[in-house]
Amino acid sequence: MTEEMYDIIIIGAGPAGLTAGLYTSRADMSTLILGEMYDSQATKTDIIENYPGFPEGISGMELVTKMSEQAKMYGASIVSEMVEAIEVPKEGGGRFKVLTGDGEYLGLSLILCTGATHRNLGVTGEEEFMNKGVSYCATCDGPLFREKDLAVVGGGNTAVGDALFLSKFAKSVSIIHRRDRLRADNILRTRAIENEKIHFVWDSIVTEVLGKDMLEGVKLKNVKTGEESDLAFQGLFVMVGIVPRTDFLEGIIDLDGGYIVTDRTLKTSVDGIYACGDAIRKDLRQVVNACGEGADAAVAAQHYVEELKGTAYR
Repeated sequence: MTEEMYDIIIIGAGPAGLTAGLYTSRADMSTLILGEMYDSQATKTDIIENYPGFPEGISGMELVTKMSEQAKMYGASIVSEMVEAIEVPKEGGGRFKVLTGDGEYLGLSLILCTGATHRNLGVTGEEEFMNKGVSYCATCDGPLFREKDLAVVGGGNTAVGDALFLSKFAKSVSIIHRRDRLRADNILRTRAIENEKIHFVWDSIVTEVLGKDMLEGVKLKNVKTGEESDLAFQGLFVMVGIVPRTDFLEGIIDLDGGYIVTDRTLKTSVDGIYACGDAIRKDLRQVVNACGEGADAAVAAQHYVEELKGTAYR
């Protein structure tokens, strides 16, 4: 806990938050970044091949680690505390209060980079077998399933990329998708189709997770024919989308389906609060655009603080 007043407090320590912190600290803004950087979606990605400057690809963990080192090099403070609530000043231009489980922090401006977490299937047995065969992180748990038959639910980049990663360890990987065509980028689709360990279960949804003491498989339903069947395997990786981490912002700023609403400068509905990354309403969720948004939000927050303190360049 600290009574120090920061120019800018950044909530979230993923690529968006770390980039924002790099830009604000380099602009001589006292900057605090709150969050666990190894909890971001990026760190759970085995290899990132489309981030500029790394033609051979780079692991999400390594990329985020490098970003954090760079932000700290320019003076940003990073504290691994999870934010539970924020308090907005009743009158504009006041102090924002950020509360964590360990204390509270004060800032003149906030940048929300809270990110997102996995979406559950919401079927019987899923919660019961969590950590007993059901996983939401292939890079975290994949090595535990060597020479096992596995299944991945989903058809986007994350699901297909994780299936490719799991094929390094698994005996086989079945991709279960509710459509008859993958939504993943063509390069990932091609790799998956050409991978002898990967098989496809099209037009199907999981209706129940099965097992006794440990996961043993799932019950499937074909969405076109209505036919039901069982599929046996030892590991289920659920990759069916994300949910923004914005519960603590309800009633404070405008949200749309849980996502933070921003204008073109990434300002929220409250003056002095900006947002970027996977938690905002947008079409593309990639590390590269999260970083770009972090830079935009940082510059906007910097200008806000300078106007507030009367130090804006004129």
